[in-house]
Parts: sequence; structure tokens; C-alpha cells
Amino acid sequence: MKYAEFRERDHFTAQELLAMAYGRLIEDEPAEFNTRLPLPPMLMVDRVGHISGGGRKGRIEAERDVRLDDWFFHCHFLGDPVQPGCLGVDAVWQLIGFYCAWSGALGTGRALGCGEVEFAGQIRPHDAVIRYEVDIIRYQELPRSGSAIAIGDARVLVDGEAIYQVKRAKVGVFKDIDYPDYPWPSANARGGKMEEG
Repeated sequence: MKYAEFRERDHFTAQELLAMAYGRLIEDEPAEFNTRLPLPPMLMVDRVGHISGGGRKGRIEAERDVRLDDWFFHCHFLGDPVQPGCLGVDAVWQLIGFYCAWSGALGTGRALGCGEVEFAGQIRPHDAVIRYEVDIIRYQELPRSGSAIAIGDARVLVDGEAIYQVKRAKVGVFKDIDYPDYPWPSANARGGKMEEG
């Protein structure tokens, strides 16, 4: 799809999210558009049912189908399979990063933290659908560097029952931090502090 269409869409299919992970969703990406979703098995979202926003606020709703053979059920824990809670939080970060790209941020997305996480339930192999409801409470482009930041509050539900609350999850989009020549060493081959340039 064209970049203009990407920016106007209010939903995305599993195939489109996978194409975003591979960097093949948008045929005319702006030069500094480097935001990607993680590839499976770390991609924790199957579809975006709704995305909207404007100015400093927005909303994104998405789902993931629970699979009996999900990789984490095989190791977390033997005889007591449960999805690690951190993967639900990571899904929230993935969605906030996707929101940044959809809103026009150019660069590479990175999770920057969250204020508070509460778990009141669990995701098991025989559950059906995980739903993510993320309210973007602040989106801001940083004009000096071209970076952007988004902060969101989220609810995670399984089969309609709320089980996680994530408050003030934060994602930033930064220019010139990606490492496309992996595994060869280059300027970005090692980590370091991300800050507004």
C-alpha cells in the first residue's frame, strides 16, 4: 500500500502486520521510515481492529489468537503453561510503536518503559482471544530531532475478561539508531543511550 493510504487506514489485517514486520507493507516509505513490528514469534498481535487519533491523543484496539502450541507454553512452565505477563506488556509497546508510525513518526521505535503494571489474571493454552485496548494519552513529535514519543494506558483482556492494566507505557521513535547491516559490526552494532539529538 502507499504511505498515504497507511496513514488513513483505521484497521490492519494479520497479513498487513506481518508485512510491516518484514518492511514490505508500504511501497513508498519516506526515507527515514524505519519502524518495524517484531517478527514472529515475538509479534504479539494478529490484527488491529481500530486505530484513530489526531493531535496528542488516540486509540488502538487489537487482538491476538491464543494458539495451543504457542512457543512460551512449552517452557513457561512445565506442567503449568501460562503466557508470560511481560509478553502482554510487550504487545502494548508494539501497538504504541505502530501508532507512532501510523501518526507519521519517522525513525525506529523503542520501548522506553511504563509507569505501572497490574496482573489480575492469566492467559492459558485453551483461551481463545487476547484483546488489547490502548488509549494514547500523549503523542508528541520532537521537532528539534525529528523523534517522537507516545504514552498510553492499556487494558488487556482474554475472552472478554480484563486481566492486565498497563499505565503510562512509553515508546519513542528515534532517527539513526537502527542496525540494518546485522550481523556485521557497524556504527550501531552496540547499544547505548537514546536521547533527543
